[in-house]
Amino acid sequence: MLLETERLVLRKITRKDFPDLCKMLQDADVMWAYEHAFTDLEVTVWLERQLERYRENGFGLMAVILKATNELIGQTGITLQDWNGRHVPEIGYIFNKAHWHMGYAIEAASACKQYAFETLGFNEVYSIIRDNNIPSQKVATRNGMEKIGETIKFYYNVYMPHTIYRITRDEYRNSNQDFLDEK
Repeated sequence: MLLETERLVLRKITRKDFPDLCKMLQDADVMWAYEHAFTDLEVTVWLERQLERYRENGFGLMAVILKATNELIGQTGITLQDWNGRHVPEIGYIFNKAHWHMGYAIEAASACKQYAFETLGFNEVYSIIRDNNIPSQKVATRNGMEKIGETIKFYYNVYMPHTIYRITRDEYRNSNQDFLDEK
């Protein structure tokens, strides 16, 4: 286990998670922002990329386990993404359709934000989200991030506009202080 929230455990993904990753990444509804559901080969590449990220960076996407059922319900974590000519830490999240609109994404993303600042020592954290993915944009906003720009990614022969969200370490500290002051 890497992180724990009230309802979730976040841990490194392992090869044993392949069947659960297939259920999620091969669902066209879940993968609509990617413009296609993944094949078995694409899920394998996705999984191996996470294992490589752990080796190279010490972090990556994690399995999201629902404590109540011990079921893998999604993925969240921090990856390095290209934006504006540099590699920036990004909080990403994707969940099984059966677990949408239950607050799991913000719960997991908030834990990742805390991990990024307090454990990994980043000075800023981003979320890079398809411009038409309003639910994910709402998660970023609820996670204290502000829209700071836009970019276009070319993925699977499609140009995809994305919105860039960011929170800095100082903004994170100030938001936590405001919360503590309210108590």
